[in-house]
Amino acid sequence: MSKAEKITVALADDHTMFRRGLISILRPYKHIEILFDAANGQELLDMISGAEIKPKVCIIDINMPVMNGYDTARYIRRHYKDIKMLALSMYDDEANIIQMLRAGVNGYLLKDSEPDVLVEAIQKVYEDGFYHSDLITNDILNSVHDKEEMKLTTLEIDFLKMVCTEMTYKEMANALSVSERTVDGYRDRLFDKLKVKSRIGLVIYAIRNNVVDLY
Repeated sequence: MSKAEKITVALADDHTMFRRGLISILRPYKHIEILFDAANGQELLDMISGAEIKPKVCIIDINMPVMNGYDTARYIRRHYKDIKMLALSMYDDEANIIQMLRAGVNGYLLKDSEPDVLVEAIQKVYEDGFYHSDLITNDILNSVHDKEEMKLTTLEIDFLKMVCTEMTYKEMANALSVSERTVDGYRDRLFDKLKVKSRIGLVIYAIRNNVVDLY
């Protein structure tokens, strides 16, 4: 990114005071320009549609009225493929992170993160296409960018697809007609094979290697 180039940003969060605080935090950074902010996903989409200059990065909350973060991210991914998205949420559980990743966001950050971490995330999402926070493990990079991809068995692919859903490991075991211990074995072998340490790492691998489609 050149010094003259600015990262145009749009925000969507239903808490007005939080949005105003976020704008105040980002305003001193000369390479970031806030185009507009919205109280929900639908309002954000209306603003993007009517804007002559589109945002390069959208910062999106999950829990919003009218249109939530999942539906907002899915719509932007389908209709504005050049716009990058950063989920900014208070939720740190796997289910929400996985759902937002599958909806198409390029990074996930918690609301209690430090301002410089937020700025770094915006830059990484815009420049590299993905931000790897502590929530989204970096150890996926080697396997994702390896030109000689790992060959997965049919069973491993089927299991990986299940991992990308909201199913619990117990529900996966029932669906596969195996024990929970067997499912744990499937998971641990994939951890070792793909060099990842978490379910989120498996989801990122599956998405970036087209094992599953984005919603």
